[in-house]
Formats: sequence, C-alpha cells, structure tokens
Amino acid sequence: MTIQAKRPQNRSAVRARPAVDLRLIATGTLAIGLALWGVASLAQDSDDNVITAHGYSYFGNLDYPADYSHFDFVNPDAPKGGKLVLGATGTFDSLNPYSRKGRPGALTTLQYDQLIESTEDSVGQYYCILCESIEYPESRDWVIFHMREDATFWDGSPVTAEDVIYSHKLFVTQGLPSYAQAVGRMIDSVEALDTYTVKFTFNSELTKRSRIETVGSTPVFSKAWFEADLENRRLDEPRLEVAMGSGPYKLDSFDVNRRIVYKRNPDYWGKDRPYNVGRYNYDTIQVEYFADQTASFEAFKAGAYTFKVESDPKQWATAYDFPKAQQGIVKLEEIPDGSPPNPTGFVFNLAKPQFADKGVREAIALAFNFEWSNESLLHGLYTTRSSFVEGTHVEAKAKPEGAELEFLKSLGDVVPDDLLAEDVWTMHVSDPSDSLPSRRTRREAMGLLQEAGWTVGQDGLARNDKGETLKVNMLIPSNIESSVEGMHDIFVQNLRQIGVDASFEKVDPSQYTLRRRERDYDILYSTRYGSFLSTGGGLTQMYGSAEAEFSLFNPAGLASPLVDAIIDASFVAESQDDTDVALMALDRALRYEFFVIPTGYIADSWVAYFDMYEHPETIPPYDLGYLSFWWVNPEKAAALKAKGHLD
Repeated sequence: MTIQAKRPQNRSAVRARPAVDLRLIATGTLAIGLALWGVASLAQDSDDNVITAHGYSYFGNLDYPADYSHFDFVNPDAPKGGKLVLGATGTFDSLNPYSRKGRPGALTTLQYDQLIESTEDSVGQYYCILCESIEYPESRDWVIFHMREDATFWDGSPVTAEDVIYSHKLFVTQGLPSYAQAVGRMIDSVEALDTYTVKFTFNSELTKRSRIETVGSTPVFSKAWFEADLENRRLDEPRLEVAMGSGPYKLDSFDVNRRIVYKRNPDYWGKDRPYNVGRYNYDTIQVEYFADQTASFEAFKAGAYTFKVESDPKQWATAYDFPKAQQGIVKLEEIPDGSPPNPTGFVFNLAKPQFADKGVREAIALAFNFEWSNESLLHGLYTTRSSFVEGTHVEAKAKPEGAELEFLKSLGDVVPDDLLAEDVWTMHVSDPSDSLPSRRTRREAMGLLQEAGWTVGQDGLARNDKGETLKVNMLIPSNIESSVEGMHDIFVQNLRQIGVDASFEKVDPSQYTLRRRERDYDILYSTRYGSFLSTGGGLTQMYGSAEAEFSLFNPAGLASPLVDAIIDASFVAESQDDTDVALMALDRALRYEFFVIPTGYIADSWVAYFDMYEHPETIPPYDLGYLSFWWVNPEKAAALKAKGHLD
C-alpha cells in the first residue's frame, strides 16, 4: 500500500504520531546542534549519580526546560476543528498496526500514547507524555518512570504501571521478532513500584545506548481490554478491532478497502499538556482508499480528498495544472526537508546465491543509469546519492583519515585493507542522453561478471560453469508510482545488455506484502533502510547480523562482521564527537558492503492541498508535521464549501 499522506518515500517518513517506530528506535535519523540550558538535574546516590528529568537524551541535553509551555515550532493558538482528508492506494484487512500478518489500515497508530516521545526539531531528545518525570543512574542500568495520575484511556480508566508492563510484555512475546528479541535481551526485569511508578532494569552486559528511549517509546495499551478476550485480542494477529488507547484520536468508522475515519477525542486527557499544545487540531482525520495512483490523483482533483504529499516527480512536474490548482483552490508548496535523505534504492537479497560475489552486485549496479532516469522519468528533480547519510557531517569522504582512520584501525583484522586504502564507494555517472549503458560501461560490467565466473555467450546471456543463466527478478506492487515502474523497465533492459537474464514482476499489494515479508524476491525497490545521525538499537535491526535472517527492516539480509563491529563500538562512544566518528565509519562500511543501488532523492516535501490548511511560519527541520501541528482555517473552509468545492 502506498500511503499518499506520507512524506515522499525517498526522504525520511513523516512521524504521523507513529507508535514508536519499533523498527527504527534510536537510529538517530535527525540532526541538530546540542543546546545545554535544559540539562537534567542531578541527585546524589550512594552508588551512582541519579538523574531526574522531564525528558531524556543520552548526553543529558534537553533544549526545552522543565517548565516549557509549548514547543517553539507550534502555533499555541491554532484553532481546533475541521477535517483532514488523505488518500491511500491499495487495500487493508486489519486495524492492528503491530501484527506480523495482514495489511494494516493507515494511521492506526494515532490512537496510542507513549511514556516519552521525540520532537521534530531535535536529535535524540525525548519529553514526557504519560510520565511526569524520569529517574535513572548515569550507568543507565535501570530507569523509573513516574507516571501522570490524570492520564486515562478512552473509557475513563486510568493508565497505570500495570498497563505499561503488560504492553511491554505484549511486544516482547507477540511483537515483530527483530524487535522482540532485541528488547528481550536488553531488559532483565520490569516491575510496578506502585500504581503510577514503573521500573525497568536492564542487562548491564549489553550497551546502555537505546535502553531508556526504547522502553519509554513503546505504545501503551489497556491491559483490561486485552485480558477481556485473550483468544481474539493478540498483538501478532490482524483484527478489525482497535485496542483501547489513550491517544488524541480514536477510530470512528471504517469501510474495508474504502475508508477509515478517526475523530479527535474531546476528552483527551493530555490536550493541555505542554508537549501537545498546538497539536492535534483537526476534529476528523479521514483516509480514502483507491485502487491505484491514477484513480487516486483523479479523486484528489475532484475533491474526494483534500491534502496530498506528492511522491511522483512526473506528476509533480506535469499534472498540477488542473483548474482548481490554476484558480488557487488547490495550493502547492515545496517545503524544505532538513533530515538526511532516506537510503532508498534497489536492494539485493543477499541470500540469493547469484549475489554472493560483490563483483556481480557491482556489475548489476553499472546497468542502472540514474542520470537518464532522472532527466527522462523524474524530470530532473532528483539528486544523485551515494551515502547512507548524504550531505551530513558524518558522510564518509575519500579515504579514511584522522580520527576515523584511527577508529577503524582500532577494530583490528575485521577491517579489510582495501577499505582503509581506497576511496569510499560513490555512485557511477552515466550518460543522461542515452538510456542504454555505454560501451565502456558494458565492458566494465561484463568484466566484473567474468571475474565472478559468469561468461557472456553468443546468445548474449551470462552463464556460470553449470550453464545456468544469471537470473534476476525484481518485485514491485501494482500501485507503485509510474516513474518508479519506469525505472524498473529501463533497468531490466539495460541488464539484458550486459548479459543478465533480468525481468520485473508486478503483483497486487497484498501479494507484494506477503512476498516482501518472506523475502521472495531477488531485488526489491525498498525504503526500509534508514539514515542515522545517532547510534542505538535500531541500527542493529536494520544493519546488524543478529536479526538479519528475519528482520523486516533489513530486506537485504545484510550480515557483516565489519558492520557489527562498528555498530558495537558506536554504542560505547563517550562523546558526540566519538559517536560521529563511528557513524562516519559505518557509512563507509555500508557502502563497502554494497547491498543497495541508490536511486537518488529530493530535497523538499511536495505538498498540494485545498487552500484551507495552514501551518506555522517555520516548519521544524525533521518533520513536515501536517498530521500534528497544521490546522484548518475555518473562514477559508467555509468559503470553499460555499462555492461547492467541499462536501
């Protein structure tokens, strides 16, 4: 399913008040300088300094003080009311976003609160939601959350320490395996010290990174709701019933594969809390479903939904000249995106034997002509990308030197000599005037195949010593953007030019989801990998070996001792500078392992909406925020309705 309400998938995804992204906890996909005036207070303990604070960051810095009234980037006087109507393509058969099966409906995570949550204008800073304060020693061997006694679920029952414990155990016993195993190893025990105080004790032999933010960012459900029907209310099974939450929105109605409607809870316990001031301004958030991108765009033009984040460059460049846009009824904006580009691209399934030799992967990459694709399919709107942290201060450049070189040498024999001696991998440059690879590129690619044991015969196909052709099949969903499908088509043609027996297969979204989860593909166009500006457990879920065989967030199945060693070393970095050095080395290592062919990125979020939505003058750098801190201007909405442009 392609959720058009989300930020373009080649950039970092919008946090539509997500349930903690249990896939990417603490990977640090954001960036900001360190401010020191909100530093947590210290209380002396006989064994260790105990920190008590209104939030958490690993290095102790919090930009907002304990008595903050609201975040700088919100409009505290934003009017409440109106409706946000979004579009989605594909299908859904579940309202449980945490199930291992099925296709969940859009935005179901809007309904759940967490103990702490990050902000849109900082890196790795978390502030209390369900808790009033956090208490932990410098060792991070344990954490105590002192909860708010006024927090309630939708039915008015209090949110207690027992609900936190029960929710944690649900994710460990019934959650996604990659998350469940990582968190299960991390936590030794969890206990309720009293009704509103919960303590987590951590495994002291594992890294202290990601401990507190992981447990604090887990969604909290009602224990009583689950226990009322244990057989049918499971976290790992799809269901068309939502778990009892305490969040600002709750499900109002749904029609499977057609529509989901959420209503703002007027009795939301947290509506006046500083974290929430200026947020959750719509009375209704509605998602309309369509079969494909074409039907969806025509529906937007007709007013069937009213807000669209565009992810198709061809459409953005050519299709927004319809009458409502020309008349100003629909407004277009390009809003800068301050987060690092998401490392989107063609991902190799490293479990496939034909990809065991990196030379084969490099040869296949040479057949991808980004420059032609950008000019001819993407209207020149993309920028080439080589790094997993493109354009940031931790992007690896040239050969390692200085602190990075010293760091890599300290890891010993796990670091290959050529990684130290050669320039970091960068994307090749192709001819934008010709979609086919040049003669030089073909010779280079076929030379790499020859070295790997694949010889191109008279019929133009590369074969190994068993006479088998080099088969490569790419998998895409039927609701994918036309420009992305076009990239697959040209890529396959070019692969055939160098002897690869290539094809791509388009399947319906449900089948695509199943095959993606089962890794039934050779190459997958994927947005699953994330960029990083801090370290944490999410790095191991995406790039580590421990869960590589089954992690949904490591679609290549990357399992590299080199990468593992760098991630492990980043966990024990004692300063931000040391962390940055480790992350730069990680970028270099990931590019060295070569398991993704980058497809470029766009620097802005492209937004089209009926001219009744408004936002703060300054959008924070790391989140577009249209679900959280935009609002409806009631006078503009009334005018559009009076003129027949809205229902």
